[in-house]
Amino acid sequence: MPNSMPLRLVLASASPARRKILQAAGIETDVLVSGVDESLVVTERAEDLCLELARMKAQAVLTRLRPADDQRTLVIGCDSVLAFDGEILGKPTDAADATRRWERMRGRSGVLHSGHCLIDVAAGRRAEAVASTVVHFADVSDDEIATYVGTGEPLAVAGAFTIDGLGGPFVERIEGDPSTVIGLSLPMLRRLLAELDIPITDLWTKIAPGSQTVELLG
Repeated sequence: MPNSMPLRLVLASASPARRKILQAAGIETDVLVSGVDESLVVTERAEDLCLELARMKAQAVLTRLRPADDQRTLVIGCDSVLAFDGEILGKPTDAADATRRWERMRGRSGVLHSGHCLIDVAAGRRAEAVASTVVHFADVSDDEIATYVGTGEPLAVAGAFTIDGLGGPFVERIEGDPSTVIGLSLPMLRRLLAELDIPITDLWTKIAPGSQTVELLG
């Protein structure tokens, strides 16, 4: 397949944070939400769970794609979970659950795992891996927890926290790649693309100053 063909990256995720990560790195994407039922996967290992869900999301979107002959289409599926105290924590079920989690997590640490599955549609090739980052939580007060949970933000994200939103001040430090915690590791994406013989720079786009026109680099 000619390397000169334009690349199209399809993000199999409804997460605006993942799309923003890619955009900030110069990569524009199309978005197709997978609609995968995450409760179908049961496992005791956080790494296995997030990777299997990433695979399922990418595969679900792949079956709905109609790739163009003049484009090389890639699909990226991602999923994140927090491993804490021997438990796997995805999104909280409700505000009470989010509150209980923060009461346990404050002043302690967990490991955020993000699974990635990248598929080169026409070539029928895929590359996949899990990125992991240690997260150290601040010793937040009951009032801070109540106010944070009241915003609704922790109800929509794995582990009930963010580092790129309102939850940022409640994370003291991390050990690893920050974008992993947000939900899509850019260094991991670069490595997976390399496995498929695609430089990440081939996905770069640029926006002309003062306009929203997207032009391919190169």
